[in-house]
Amino acid sequence: MKNLKRLKKNRDFQVVFKQGKSFANRQFVVYVLKQENQTCSRLGLSVSKKMGNAVMRNHIKRYIKEMFRGLAERLEPGTDFIVISRRPVRTMAYQEMEKSLIHVLKKTGMFHAHEGADR
Repeated sequence: MKNLKRLKKNRDFQVVFKQGKSFANRQFVVYVLKQENQTCSRLGLSVSKKMGNAVMRNHIKRYIKEMFRGLAERLEPGTDFIVISRRPVRTMAYQEMEKSLIHVLKKTGMFHAHEGADR
């Protein structure tokens, strides 16, 4: 993740939850907060224990991290993203998850589609 780092500290999560805006569809909730003093974007993940055992949760987190790696150059720099996955994600294929995540990211206004290369 060159220009995308991980959001790990609880206080950082709380700042995004309190000051950021949320956008959602049936599969994901995404909180977004533009940070003026940052040059790179940060990603925080939340996958509930209701989603399954540790293997399933880590599997979902790996998928989401990989999606963000691929979309990093299309994200607004200096933005914090927190992605919360919902239950339907458990049974989705990678391509379906990516399409759903892109849908929510477009709602945020912090995602820039490439000219004529929309997935």
